[in-house]
Amino acid sequence: MELLCLDLEGVLIPEIWINFAERTGIEELRATTRDIPDYDVLMKQRLAILDQHGFGLPDIQKVIDEMGPLEGAREFLDWAREHFQVIILSDTFYEFALPLMRQLGWPTLFCHRLEVNEEGRITDYILRQEDPKRASVKAFHSLNYRVIAAGDSYNDTTMLSEAEAGILIHAPQNVRDEFPQFPAVDDYEALKREIVKASNRNIPL
Repeated sequence: MELLCLDLEGVLIPEIWINFAERTGIEELRATTRDIPDYDVLMKQRLAILDQHGFGLPDIQKVIDEMGPLEGAREFLDWAREHFQVIILSDTFYEFALPLMRQLGWPTLFCHRLEVNEEGRITDYILRQEDPKRASVKAFHSLNYRVIAAGDSYNDTTMLSEAEAGILIHAPQNVRDEFPQFPAVDDYEALKREIVKASNRNIPL
């Protein structure tokens, strides 16, 4: 049995924090794990910046409500779910992702949660577990699943390494250069070809 594990932001949907940064003009919020590999450092920086500027969860959700999946993402995901059990492994938060999950047809999502006070201020974040993407793939292996995984950033590379096959999609050049062992593609048709190549089944494109 094979599973397909996909990252979310940068793979199927736009980067939420980058969209919020563009809307608010706060350049520091453009940073993602492509720029700061340590997720804890990145999130502490983000929450401090939100506090500094007086923004809370409702402000971010307003931006998310106007976002949609990347062009072609829904069609790619429909193809993938026809041939695989698909699990989205993301470092986003349920409070951010649910509107976009609706647009993607409600795929299974494993991610994190936010702590929010009565005023809507994000006071903390709760990670599901340490290195959750790799841990999830290891757990799937314990259930005798073979895993193909795709992601775009530093925080995906442990998942890609743990899987039987790892693929980079939409990855910046610095990630490609640092992890040349993973094939890198820029569109969903090329991703489908790499997935089919990695599968141990005869899957039509």
